[in-house]
Amino acid sequence: MPQGALARRIDQGTGRAAADLVIRNARLLNTATGTLDRGDIAICGDVVVGTHDTYRGRREIDAAGRIVAPGFIDTHLHIESSLVLPGEFEQGVLPRGTTTAICDPHEIANVLGVPGIRYFLEASTSLAMTLRVNLSSCVPATELETSGARLEADDLLPLRAHPAALGLAEVMNFPGVLANDPALLAKLQAFADVHIDGHAPLLHGPALNGYLAAGIRTDHECTEFDEAREKLAKGMVVLMREGSIAKNVATLAPLLTDLTWPRIAFCTDDRNPLEIVEEGHVDAAIRIAIAAGVPPMAAYRAASLGAAMAFGLRDRGLVAPGYRADLVLLDDLGEVAVAEVICGGRLVEPELFTGRQHPTAVGYGSVRRATVSAEELAPGVPRGDTPVIGARPLALITDHLAWGALDQPPLKLAVLERHGRNGNIGRGWVAGFGPLRGAIASSIGHDSHNLIVAGDAEGDMAVAVNHLIGLQGGVVVVQDGRVLADLPLPVAGLMSDRSFSFVEARLRPLRTAAAACGCILGEPLLQLAFLPLPVIPHLKLTDRGYVAAGPDGLRLLPG
Repeated sequence: MPQGALARRIDQGTGRAAADLVIRNARLLNTATGTLDRGDIAICGDVVVGTHDTYRGRREIDAAGRIVAPGFIDTHLHIESSLVLPGEFEQGVLPRGTTTAICDPHEIANVLGVPGIRYFLEASTSLAMTLRVNLSSCVPATELETSGARLEADDLLPLRAHPAALGLAEVMNFPGVLANDPALLAKLQAFADVHIDGHAPLLHGPALNGYLAAGIRTDHECTEFDEAREKLAKGMVVLMREGSIAKNVATLAPLLTDLTWPRIAFCTDDRNPLEIVEEGHVDAAIRIAIAAGVPPMAAYRAASLGAAMAFGLRDRGLVAPGYRADLVLLDDLGEVAVAEVICGGRLVEPELFTGRQHPTAVGYGSVRRATVSAEELAPGVPRGDTPVIGARPLALITDHLAWGALDQPPLKLAVLERHGRNGNIGRGWVAGFGPLRGAIASSIGHDSHNLIVAGDAEGDMAVAVNHLIGLQGGVVVVQDGRVLADLPLPVAGLMSDRSFSFVEARLRPLRTAAAACGCILGEPLLQLAFLPLPVIPHLKLTDRGYVAAGPDGLRLLPG
């Protein structure tokens, strides 16, 4: 930092010079002491320089008694799951108080490899909010699926020097870690001196100890209270997740107290524009936690200072001199009613988002597959012991069911390799979507993002898949051979190149169409997208077939 800029901060902090911006009549939520304090807040450029005193400013904002909290930090998310590009994502979440986001671009990395990660690193430089990037550790997530790319330690190391790079992203292949997979160990060694994110659903006991011994520090996959308590006791930072499908905050809320908040933070992981508009972002997670009995101060501390400490972000999490001026002005503490947001010392208003040059999106033309026939999608004649995936409402974890034990026939399910590598088609069955008549399909299929389609008839399934191929990615609902609703996602088959509001508007008829076809799930398109993810227990379907998760790891089922 130039000496002159440092001198300006000192002069404005001491009051010798007028501050660039002063917030008056505020109650400061002090995450250092756990108190609500009085006094002006003085800002020089993008840094707070004065609190607990009276200041004069070139510009002044009357907080009118509002509470001023540090900006919220989303500690783990995939921007791709917002279905929009980073610049549009920012416009959706920054007004809700999310001033910092830590992303793992492994969705686009599984399609494009290094160019996908470089795109997000470059995009971070054009945003007002802070976007830090954990470098994707599992591309592909496992060897039991066909991905569009493969990244080894040597591919990731050159990216570490970028200012936005933070550490190693979620190590999803926990069976590989426990089996001492050489490629995974190489990545863990290469990033041993920086943050390493975890992903270990239902892992416990000695297996959890072994996973943590590799230097992994956080986990966002806790779905049960006892699971989270064990991980917290063993030194993990528990990231309480409130996504569009996985909603774990209420279940884990008793864990977050005035004593534990330094080891807990919030994340959204995968959250689409509908939920962001209708419910919120990190603000929604805080609101749910408080409603579930978490002390409000503990919730706000976890959402800011706790998150900052967990990820080594030493310049934020406090409204205090020398810290980044990311502030949220609240009308109500319990309701997390965001009135105004200041990001890097600038008021978040429409003008903040104009006049910036974002990098050109990458990943057009990524669906490399010929059209398919209905016959190619037929799963064959089931037996009583034929495996069936049991989808749980609002959960990523599935059940391993058998055809003969079901009360009603399940839907047909297919996963089609779309990266132009081998043309594989995995065929199977899924229960839990209800008596759907028609088909729903998506080019979002975590994490290798092959095409996935579910339906009651192969004809509608083929129409849906071929429509996605024509769109070069997206989501679609089909009935009786007719497209009822769709959303094109031409950027790597994952994101729209249109506005946040455009995507939100197109998602509503998709949800309505799925329900009209008989689907009983509130978020069928998102739940469909997680059915190919083999690192989430207990039964999944990839382009190579069924994958079962058990105590001995992951395995392809015969046939």
